Amino acid sequence: MKQKYIVIYTTLPNLSSAKKLVGGMVKARIAACGNIFKISSIYRWQGKIEKSPEYGVFIKTRRTKYRVVENYIKENHPYRVPEIISWEIDQGLNSYLKWIDTET
Repeated sequence: MKQKYIVIYTTLPNLSSAKKLVGGMVKARIAACGNIFKISSIYRWQGKIEKSPEYGVFIKTRRTKYRVVENYIKENHPYRVPEIISWEIDQGLNSYLKWIDTET
């Protein structure tokens, strides 16, 4: 059985841009909610090892909303190549999952 719910993950350079991105998706009803947390990232970019503080975001939505969320992130993200990955929610509290349905 295909899973109905997913978590989409992205990173942003500051708290303000993270709140703006998540708030816009919740307002547009393409995401039920998002969790924002401070992280430290180490990555290779354009041949250099970079170390920077960022904000990670978990976005909860329905699988059918993936493409619209991806497009929203690409259109509203400050990075040229934003991290956008997702994974399935294979189990969860039934009432919470129904809430995702209601909000999206």
